[in-house]
Amino acid sequence: METMRNDRHHDGARTAVLCSAGLDSAVLLAHEARRGPTTPIYVSVGLAWEDDERRLLARLVDAPALRGRVEPVAELAFTMRDVYPDTHWAVEGRAPGYFTPDEDVYLVGRNLVLLTKAAVYCAQHALDRIVIGPLAGNPFPDATPDFFDALARAVSLGLDRRLTIAAPFREMEKADVIRLGAELRVPFELTLSCMSPLAGRHCGACSKCRERHDAFIDAGINDPTDYASLRSAQRTSI
Repeated sequence: METMRNDRHHDGARTAVLCSAGLDSAVLLAHEARRGPTTPIYVSVGLAWEDDERRLLARLVDAPALRGRVEPVAELAFTMRDVYPDTHWAVEGRAPGYFTPDEDVYLVGRNLVLLTKAAVYCAQHALDRIVIGPLAGNPFPDATPDFFDALARAVSLGLDRRLTIAAPFREMEKADVIRLGAELRVPFELTLSCMSPLAGRHCGACSKCRERHDAFIDAGINDPTDYASLRSAQRTSI
């Protein structure tokens, strides 16, 4: 929680939250909306699960916890299909296995692409601050404070507008995020943490489903997720 206290949300600052309808970004959106004017930004890059994300995000921002508290979703596009091959697991929708380590599901350049496109939008719409939701233990090079600080300086120079990039949950575990989301009344059933969703349902067999269900157990909060095949039932008690 220390990161949230230290992340300054200046009076009058207009904030954009990169929100995919994932559990972490949904809680982040609710958290930021409570603190000031907030615009959710969704950036499509051509991955297999994006249609499911967009459908849930539309329902999420209309839920009581967020309705009337956030601006309309800004939907942007920045294809990565000319960079990732057609056989890439994230393009095919063929998620690696249940016990896959984080390194095997790394999407090269993801935060760089999302933040760059969001920064251009923010500069054109008088938004001052971009918020993104990596958690503690994120091992990837584009999720570090140094990267966020360096990119904020670069886009501020390139767009001739001062922009800041914040990661308020950088020191939180997923279970901490779930507890915060429960306090904020985030409808977890309208969030998606799956690499192979089946018509909006969580597959229950990918590593993101495992992380999600395990985090609900660790948080001591009932998991309302609709899993198609709950392999994660291997952990059923705290």
